[in-house]
Amino acid sequence: MSQRSRIASLDGLRAVSIMLVLFGHLTGTRGFPVPHATTRLFELSEIGVRVFFVISGFLITGALLREIETAGHIDLLRFYYRRTFRIFPPYYAFLGATFVVSGLGLLHFAPGDFLHAVTYTANYHPTRSWNVGHTWSLAVEEQFYLLWPAVVVVLGRRRGLVLAAAFVALSPVIRLGAFALVPSIRLGMEHRFEMAADAIAMGCLLAGLEGWLGRRPLYRRLLTSPLFLLVPALVIAISTLLEHPRLAHVLGTLMNAGVAVCIHRCVRQPADGVGRLLNSRPLVWIGVMSYSIYLWQQIFLNRSSPAPLCAFPLNLALVFGAAALSYGLIERPALTWRARLESRLFAPPRRRPVAAPAVARGLPAALPVRSFTAARPSLADTMAHPESTEAPTPTRV
Repeated sequence: MSQRSRIASLDGLRAVSIMLVLFGHLTGTRGFPVPHATTRLFELSEIGVRVFFVISGFLITGALLREIETAGHIDLLRFYYRRTFRIFPPYYAFLGATFVVSGLGLLHFAPGDFLHAVTYTANYHPTRSWNVGHTWSLAVEEQFYLLWPAVVVVLGRRRGLVLAAAFVALSPVIRLGAFALVPSIRLGMEHRFEMAADAIAMGCLLAGLEGWLGRRPLYRRLLTSPLFLLVPALVIAISTLLEHPRLAHVLGTLMNAGVAVCIHRCVRQPADGVGRLLNSRPLVWIGVMSYSIYLWQQIFLNRSSPAPLCAFPLNLALVFGAAALSYGLIERPALTWRARLESRLFAPPRRRPVAAPAVARGLPAALPVRSFTAARPSLADTMAHPESTEAPTPTRV
């Protein structure tokens, strides 16, 4: 994948997301100078996960819409093949290693952890242990990868986006209704797919409406205005209210919208100060490894563990060490094998034929011929594959 196909700022945004998660989980660990109460106030880890969710919806939907425009259809089998090689090898390697270590008595797991983690249903297992507690978000994403492409195939682009918009709009009602009427699911309900996936749906809408939004003068002025700082400030302010369930169920949707607008601004303006920072080599490197970092950080950032390996700063060094091994030994080789096998298993995507000029079809040159001029492609149109940000090295979607 060439540098030209890389979507600016997204690796840097992934880096910011994972650093928010790391900071939130580091607080309270032995030796870390910031008390846990500080990040509980702002729920920085929650913001980081929401950024991941919106990016996932944005990238995957952009890739699907591009495939519809270029090939006229979505190859579901090819999509699932690519997702399988992208996500499963690092994930199951992590699970295998942790459960082997648990057999030696060095890690604790709750009943049901293994089954729910392996089947990507941890978001419906509220009593999971800390060591696999983060797999709820990976389960939500995997459920999205399974459902959303099929929805777009069945409903088409327009009705699919309408459904995503309806889901976003109804999500506060769904959460409030479930909280009031089904008390038995209150524990961990915010992690269930139907309660959390509106953040991903917000990213889907951003991809589908990116071109339309770019033509709105008021929206463009918002993205370039100095007052734009109020948007991330609003996101942080809302995060202070997430401890209040009823407010969180409603304001979470506004928080997702704020995150989506922030992402869009960073993508559209990669040359300003924020953009240059996001596209700097250190942040891009962290963003590239964000999937492996997210997988392994949970083990070493356990504030309840007395183990020396969970004390700062050794725990942070071990997170990056384990992530580097996972990325180098599992992620990149898996993507290499994916590319090799894909060329054998799947034919190259066929593009829609371009209509021949009128004269070439034997029509009289004097007849008026309608001119079809391609519209300026939107950001979503630049993404031929879900891994379109994989330059110079593969990145996570």
